[in-house]
Amino acid sequence: MKRNVWLAKWKYPSILLFGIGVSNVGGWIYFIALNLIVYDMTQSALAVSVLYLIRPLSTLASNLWAGSLIDRTNKRSLMAILDVIRAVLIVLLPLYSSIWYMYVLVFFIQMASSVFGPTSSTYITMLIPPEQRPRFNSLNALIGSGAFLIGPAIAGLLFLAGSPVMAIYINAAAMFLSGLITLLMPNLEKDAFVQGDSGKLEWSVIKADWVTVLRFYRSHVYVTAVCLLFGAIMMVMASAVDSLEAVFALTVLSLSESSYGLLVSVSGAGIIAGALVNTAVAARAPTAALIGLGVLGVSGGYLLYATSSAFGMAAAGFFVLAFFIAFANAGFATFYQNNIPSRMMGRFGSMNGFIEAILIIITTAVLGLWAEWGSLQAAVIAGVIVMALLSFALGAVLLRKVIIVQKATGTGISVQQGTAYTTIETSRESGPEQ
Repeated sequence: MKRNVWLAKWKYPSILLFGIGVSNVGGWIYFIALNLIVYDMTQSALAVSVLYLIRPLSTLASNLWAGSLIDRTNKRSLMAILDVIRAVLIVLLPLYSSIWYMYVLVFFIQMASSVFGPTSSTYITMLIPPEQRPRFNSLNALIGSGAFLIGPAIAGLLFLAGSPVMAIYINAAAMFLSGLITLLMPNLEKDAFVQGDSGKLEWSVIKADWVTVLRFYRSHVYVTAVCLLFGAIMMVMASAVDSLEAVFALTVLSLSESSYGLLVSVSGAGIIAGALVNTAVAARAPTAALIGLGVLGVSGGYLLYATSSAFGMAAAGFFVLAFFIAFANAGFATFYQNNIPSRMMGRFGSMNGFIEAILIIITTAVLGLWAEWGSLQAAVIAGVIVMALLSFALGAVLLRKVIIVQKATGTGISVQQGTAYTTIETSRESGPEQ
């Protein structure tokens, strides 16, 4: 009987996790193959680096209006459509050997991905009950960690058996399969999505949605502070520092390419180890503790790496930062699901993504120019110090809230449930929220 209850409870979450896993593995195959194809075409590292700028630029182009679309559209249908669109665009990538043709297609692929992220987050929130979210998010983090190792390994085998173009087509097939899997999920939405909405995505509607998000920012300062600080740490500063990672390892640490590859493998081991431990403890650990411990651990690992002068210390830093990534991401996913109303999650997530994209471009450019005209190690250390300061600020915000909740309830028990902040800071809807 218990087995039947468990199967009924986890049937659709398991299908969803499988689809996410297929998509993640395919994404890594696509990422590596695309880099190799562009480099083979141009023999230019700059041409490859442009691929890294396309993502935040595509986010700027899509996220101001994407949230309005997401909150007014059937999430399951939109996810399936976006998967099919990406699959078709990926199939078109190798057809012409023009670098600008590829850049344009990659831009639209990344735009679809920028819309897909908030859409899937909203659907997951609606599907997964609050009591299942910590375990689901920890399993999702574990799957992402596995894809980090399995994806490049499969890509390497495909390169040996064929070519990067074959890997591109394999990814397109994986994306299409992910879309089919999405259609197996329950259709959770059948009515209007925003009360009073005319169904048209007009400029006046988009502006009104921005006002709604800004009003939420002002009325839920604690939730907004956690979300924006987490994004600044894990997305903005991490992306900016990572953009200098390879050059730092090869020049400052004087590592060979094979040694750098080993360094990346160490981080893979750290990710797997952290995800396994997180899966074991996430359901019982306070959400605030997972977030706080995670971001401090990631920042500490980056600081150890940035100040290292030899392979051993750099490897230790890589392992530490990779180990704590799963804690930070799983904890934040649960916090986000429990504190942002699902009826406006698309708009909130898209606005946050837009802000993060602007900051990623600015921060990456500043650190890149500093590294080019000044000291590379000083630029990396400065970026990591900013990350550490933001981590302490986020930890202070979380700790202050825990103290307030404990005083209000007279006990620390509610903090352990991962939803303690929701009842105080947010006006929730009747259904599950992300």
